[in-house]
Amino acid sequence: MRTKSFNKRNFSTNKSVPSSHHILEKVEAGIVLTGAEVKAVKTKRVDLTGSYVKIIGSETYLVNAKIYPYEYARNEGYEETRTRKLLLHKTEIIALKSRLSQGNLTLVPLSLYERNGFIKLELALARGKKKYEKKRDLKEKDLEREAAYELKSMRKV
Repeated sequence: MRTKSFNKRNFSTNKSVPSSHHILEKVEAGIVLTGAEVKAVKTKRVDLTGSYVKIIGSETYLVNAKIYPYEYARNEGYEETRTRKLLLHKTEIIALKSRLSQGNLTLVPLSLYERNGFIKLELALARGKKKYEKKRDLKEKDLEREAAYELKSMRKV
């Protein structure tokens, strides 16, 4: 699976994923958009929260991602949460499909960005966290924050 980061310009990130999922593997995919959607994405009018990726047959689709309408385009009948096709190689789709069938895994979008003039979507093969794991992570963050604050205050003295 390929993920490279050069000439990368980030448009949107799904900030809820790291707090609610264990990320196991990352994959980069192209996305099929209309011209007005590309312009809307480049003006950062995108929301990936609550979206997910579905594999149907030998094709992948991004479901429930919001790309808000571009204000200078004709928007009659435009549906901002329509299902969009993702562009992956067949071997990648087969590998992802086999990994998904093994256990309680999901494909979740992490970020939408431009790389070398093309709009790409970074996907994560992830396992959902249990409620107690989320609480433990929040507790660890709080402890780290308090420790950093105490170190900072001790340096000033």
